[in-house]
Amino acid sequence: MIKFPKDSALVVVDMLYDFIDGSMACLEADKAVRNTLSVIDSLTSASPEGEEYIGSIYPILFVRDHHPADHCSFAAQGGPWPPHCVQGTRGADIHEDLAPYASEDLSFFKGEDKSLEQYSGFEGKNAAGQSLSEVLELLEIHKVIVCGIATEYCVRNTAEDLMKAGFEVSVLKDCLAYVDARGHEEALEAMQEEGITLI
Repeated sequence: MIKFPKDSALVVVDMLYDFIDGSMACLEADKAVRNTLSVIDSLTSASPEGEEYIGSIYPILFVRDHHPADHCSFAAQGGPWPPHCVQGTRGADIHEDLAPYASEDLSFFKGEDKSLEQYSGFEGKNAAGQSLSEVLELLEIHKVIVCGIATEYCVRNTAEDLMKAGFEVSVLKDCLAYVDARGHEEALEAMQEEGITLI
């Protein structure tokens, strides 16, 4: 069971259907979802001492790719990727087992500008127009635990931007999915060298 410090938040990056079983399905995605759900379940339950974990004390924030149909990252527009996480499609939805933990205020959308590639969720916006970084600061969060899809891209970029902004960042190794196994390992090694903790 993982215990987080009291000034922590969990950031779940792009655990969306297109990255799980859709157009950009990633390696180990099902396992990453299961393990993330297990972490959340353990943190939302009461400890033997009666202490509350993540449910009421620790925020759970969701970063979500949310593209227009003609986004610049799509192959038809000259980008490197197949269409994915298009607004209004199942592929852009959070996995149904995780969705109950996602609130409107703590869901942050990225990639909505069709002319801008945006791997990092750091500047993703919620429905009120607040960025992930702004909300973490409002919540007086100092330590951020990150998990999600894909290690080499959106997870790494989000974690690095959080660290650059002064947050203490950890990544849950068993709660990640990835495009390529070698790229995954290289990204983990690079993040660790940069000062991001792997747990």
